[in-house]
This record gives sequence, C-alpha cells and structure tokens, in this order.
Amino acid sequence: MIEIHRTFDLLSNKLLGWVQQFILLLPNLLITLLVLVATVFAARLTRRALASVLPRVSPGAVTLHSLISTLAYAAVLLVGAFFGLEVLGLDKTVTSLLAGVGIIGLALGFAFQDIAANFISGIIIAVQRPFTVGDVIQTDSFFGTIERINLRTLDLRQVTGELVRVPNRKVFEGAVTNFTVTTRRRVDVECGVAYSSDLAQVREVVLAAMQDFPELLTDQPPQVMFTAFADSAITFSLRFWIPYRRQVDYVGAKSEAIMRIKRAFDAAGIVIPFPMRTLELPAEVLARLGRGL
Repeated sequence: MIEIHRTFDLLSNKLLGWVQQFILLLPNLLITLLVLVATVFAARLTRRALASVLPRVSPGAVTLHSLISTLAYAAVLLVGAFFGLEVLGLDKTVTSLLAGVGIIGLALGFAFQDIAANFISGIIIAVQRPFTVGDVIQTDSFFGTIERINLRTLDLRQVTGELVRVPNRKVFEGAVTNFTVTTRRRVDVECGVAYSSDLAQVREVVLAAMQDFPELLTDQPPQVMFTAFADSAITFSLRFWIPYRRQVDYVGAKSEAIMRIKRAFDAAGIVIPFPMRTLELPAEVLARLGRGL
C-alpha cells in the first residue's frame, strides 16, 4: 500500500508540475499565437504586394513573379515560426531545426540534381528572358512555338501539332535559335536548269517572277546565285527576305516562290531537268529482249 501511495503522489506531483508550467507558459503561448496570426497576415500581405508591384517593374516574367512571391511568403512564415519558438524559450529547438534543414537540403540536393538543375536554369531563363511565350524557336531537335515557360520545363508546340516539354537545363545549356526576335527571315529556294540554258536569261526570268511578291522586303532585294554543276543540271539558289511572325509565313512564301518560278520557266521555255540514269545490259540480255523473251 505504501508503494501505491508513493506512486500516486509522484504522479500527482508530476501532473501538478505540468499544470503549473502550462499556467506559467500560458502568456507566452498567447503571445506566440498572436505572433503566428500576425505572421500569416504579413506573409499574405507581402505576397499580394509583390504580385501587384513586380509586373510593373518587369512585365512579362510571370513565372519569376510567382517564384519571388512564393519565396517571400515562405520566408515571412519561417521568420514568424522561429520567433514564436524563441518566445516559448525553445532556443535549442530552433538550432536543431536549422541544422536539420541544412542537412535535409544537402541530401535533397544530391538526390535531385537534375530537378535542381532544371529549376535553377528556369530561374535564369526567367531573369534573362532570351525568349517569351509566342516565339518560334529551335532547340536541340525540336522546332516550334513556345506556349508556356515553367520553372522546370518549357512547353513547345511543334509545327506538326505535338506538344513537347523540354527540360530547362537542356534549353539553357544548348544552342537556341530564336526566329521571332529579328522579325524577318531569309527564304532560300533551290532549283536547277538544263546545261543548255542561258544563265543570264535564267536570272532575269527568276527576278522578274519575284516582282510584286507579297510582303517582300525591298531593303534587301532578291538574289539569284548559281551554286554548282550538278549531275543533270546547273543548280541555283533564289534568296529573298520576308517579315516573319509565324512559321506559316516562311512556308507560304517559299511555296509561292516555287510556283512563280515554275510558271515563269514554262512561259520562257526554260527546262528544269530531272535526273536520268543509263542502264548498260550484257549483249545476251539485249538479244533475249530483242527476241521478246
């Protein structure tokens, strides 16, 4: 019975001590609660303020604006949480949390190197803005129009309709050709004429066919350059410049130039030769063919 009473007294004293400590900590708990409420309010206010100010400072970088607002929101929450722990006297807990966050961050950095590289590349792309949504670019083996720029991937709509998500790291590290940034593009049309053709006449006919060409840039007139003595023709390249906004501008201009050259050559009697092959057969095969076998 004595042991039971001692155990009961120990439990009672322990519970009483906890209640007393809770009563003593009650003001600090109330202060911590107020701090957390104020922190949440301040974090939301900070995010809203940045969301309204950043588009005025650097319009167009929507992804970067969202990242900065989210990081600022998280930073304010962390500061408030650490301050609340300090009010409760949990200094060692704060130190342990900071050390744990550092170790976890280091481990995650090694485990998700590719994701981190894509994320950092996305931040750099959002800051430098080498291209924007709607630009026509070529990167790696993909060619198309940018539909969306995320912090991890770039959504590229190819001219054949497929949507390709290219990792930002490959875009950042590789070569990127932006066809939209200059607002103009040169069109090259390759063709060939027979060896018996008058090359001076060929040039005149091609340039005449390009008269009144739709949206032709006149500051750089069309050029006809003969390029090679090919197997069955003398080849040449027609070069001219057009305004470029979409890929259909380039494809349509090239198609129109080909049709104009064909009509002009037909009217002038200029021949566009096609490859010819000569077959040499043994005499006995020719004899059998002659007999109709």
